[in-house]
Formats: sequence, structure tokens, C-alpha cells
Amino acid sequence: MRILYHMPLSPFCRKVRITLKEKGLPFELRGENVWERRDAFLSLNPAGCVPVLVEADDTAIADSSAIAEYLHEVQPQPDLMGATPAERAETRRLIAWFDDKFYQEATRNVFGEKVMKRFLGRGEPDSATVRAGLANIRVHLDYIAYLTERRAWLAGERFSMADVAAAAQLSSIDYIGDVPWSHQDAARDWYARVKSRPSFQPLLEDRIPGLRPSSHYDDLDF
Repeated sequence: MRILYHMPLSPFCRKVRITLKEKGLPFELRGENVWERRDAFLSLNPAGCVPVLVEADDTAIADSSAIAEYLHEVQPQPDLMGATPAERAETRRLIAWFDDKFYQEATRNVFGEKVMKRFLGRGEPDSATVRAGLANIRVHLDYIAYLTERRAWLAGERFSMADVAAAAQLSSIDYIGDVPWSHQDAARDWYARVKSRPSFQPLLEDRIPGLRPSSHYDDLDF
């Protein structure tokens, strides 16, 4: 049985969890407190971060994008990248958008300040950073709305890794109720469709001790 070392609200771990479920690949989840810097975990990933996927033959793959690409080779169907070079390029562009740009501008500034600082013992959230992150979320919701008003899904006519990457980031912030869904109905409708997929629903069962999710977090109809 393959093992996924993860942290429940990490958007990058969630990205891999959704991918595994979409492809019907069985796996076992193991929580990893990365701040403990366990030697056994560092031997799997010297960078000391999650996610890390360990196959039954002890092959270890780290980094969410590397894991996703690996899983697409291990299990090509269903195809989450696109049928043509142009479609795959657009999917990869949007994966990078949400893994890098959205994370840096929104997730890290809101979820990182409000949640991760607490768990890492790094003091109180910086209010200016949080405000900037909240403003940036609105800009990204505008972009999601722009895409979904012109396409069935973010990268085109089929559900893809672009949708996985975007929803994984938003789901972490949505746990603490800081996604202003009323700002963009089209973005909210897209997220509701992702949220209703069987691959996504196990994420809605995640709970962090001492930190309750927002009231609509696990409501498929918001």
C-alpha cells in the first residue's frame, strides 16, 4: 500500500489526495508534523516538507507537482492533463498559477498567518499581511470567474489538474471562512462543482483540534 505523508490543511497535500482519488489509486494517509524534523522523515525528503508519497517498494517521491506527474504516468486514466500539447500547456500554466501565484499572494498571507504561525509558534498574525491576502483572494476569484464563464472548467472543457490545484488552495482558506464567495457567483458555482466530486469530499471531513471549520465548509450547497 502506498503511503502519503501529509498535513491535513496543506493545499499541496490536498492536491495530491484529490489526484490519487480521481485516479482510483488506494493509499494510506499518515500525518507528519514537519516542525519536528524527524530523522526518518528527513530520509524520505531532505527538504523536510510534505507531501511525500512512498510506494510499496519504498520509492519516495516528494513535491506535489512531481507526485502528480508521477501518478499520471503510473495511471494515465482518467486524463487530468489534456489530450493535446496545447491543452497540457494550458493546464500546466494554471497549475503554476495556483501553486505559485495564488499561494504566494493569498494562501500564505491568510492561511499561513492565521493558522501556520500558530502551529509553528511564530507569534501573532500580521494584520497588514492578512489584509493584503484577503484583497488578493478577490482578484483571483475574478480570474476564476473569467475562466469559467468562457470554459466548462478552468483549463478547458474537462476537469483537470488546474481545477485540482485551484480548489486545493481555496479549500484551505475556506476552512477558516476567509473566501468571500459572494464576491463572484461564477467562482462559487465552479467550486461547488469541484466540492461535490467524490475525490474532494474526504477533504471536507478534515478537522484540526482546537480549530473549527467555517459553518459552510462541508456543506455541498454552501
